[in-house]
Amino acid sequence: MADTVTIPIDQVQIGLYVYLDLKWFQHPFAFSHFKVKTEDQLRILRGLGLATVRVDPALSDGPVPTAAPAAAQPVPAAPMSPEARAESPVMAAKREMMERIREQRENAARIEQAFVNTARAIRDIDRNLFSQPAETIRVAGKLIGQITESILSAPELAINLMGDKLGGEEIYVHSLNVTMLSMMIARDIKLPHEVASLLGMGALFHDVGTKNIPDKVLNKLDAYNHAEQALVETHCEGGYEIGRKLGLAAPALAIIRDHHEMFDGSGYPRHLQGEAISILARIVAIANHYDELCNPRNPADSLTPHEALSLMFAKMRSRFDPKLLQVFIRCLGVYPPGTIVQLANGVVGMCVNVNTAKPTRPQVMIYEASVPREEAIVVNLETQPDLNIVKSIRPSQVPKDIYNYLSPRKRVSYYFDAGDPARRSQP
Repeated sequence: MADTVTIPIDQVQIGLYVYLDLKWFQHPFAFSHFKVKTEDQLRILRGLGLATVRVDPALSDGPVPTAAPAAAQPVPAAPMSPEARAESPVMAAKREMMERIREQRENAARIEQAFVNTARAIRDIDRNLFSQPAETIRVAGKLIGQITESILSAPELAINLMGDKLGGEEIYVHSLNVTMLSMMIARDIKLPHEVASLLGMGALFHDVGTKNIPDKVLNKLDAYNHAEQALVETHCEGGYEIGRKLGLAAPALAIIRDHHEMFDGSGYPRHLQGEAISILARIVAIANHYDELCNPRNPADSLTPHEALSLMFAKMRSRFDPKLLQVFIRCLGVYPPGTIVQLANGVVGMCVNVNTAKPTRPQVMIYEASVPREEAIVVNLETQPDLNIVKSIRPSQVPKDIYNYLSPRKRVSYYFDAGDPARRSQP
């Protein structure tokens, strides 16, 4: 906690950074500590019935009035009547914020259910691929067509962080993540619908060749030895052959074969370089690598979304198409959903949603001990122009109570809300 001084409520003035020793539901402000900026805020503060407030000199503009003596008991201003408080613009904004949080919570539950349903559909596609190949490819094409239409035609696109409760569908989420992230890039670079659909099919089946690799190798937590690595690398050519027998289109087959090719020629299986790799395979290579950094075979090696993007840009940039990598980072934002962050006012939270058109202003779930987790505050930084993210925080560095409250995901998974932005709530 920052060093604070306690002053009488009647000495509070505009420019002071105050701490309210009240529960979040007991006052009308968005946060329990903030800089006083308006006369209306000042009037509301003095009407809360408090005798004193704590002030942080370091975060205040100008000098702080003399602190209240320990024995002093200032008489608080007469509390505002419930009617006057209800009519206040600050209280109206708080009520509106609470309603938007409620709607956002309902919206998140709807999106999460859609995510689970899609993961289950991919599970069924995977299970039926060889027993009913023609029907399964038809079903997959229909699913990809629906995803493509939804994402490409949406007025705006919001990326949502998904929970961990998948009921056994976790092993299918990698294909779903890669498909969704690839479609995000396709939308930004304005790929035609028919091309994006081919991208989706290739992304969905990009790892189909792993069916030829023993599970004991695929699920090994330690680093592969030379023989194991060589075996795993056969999944690209092996997947190409499986896809060819299934009748997949040539652009989708190229994705399956080349999604591990790197722009600098350091990839496999053919060590292709630059534009010798198809643009669709270059897209999937970025989405695939990002998901593998966030969700590696050994969970102990996982990076936070922020760390994964930073690593790809700072140390792996030569491996990826530079223009497509820039698109990818721009869409996800510097602090992608799933990143634990500290805001400029000292509050800790987790990014849970980002609008790809405004990636620097995500929605952040706030840690507030006085608010039950199931009713957690979600602040939209689009509506808080004076509030910024100052840094990301590794989950291991977060105090246990905050960690348990925010519940950072063991597996980072995204789903896209491509609905009408006027219908989506933006608290």
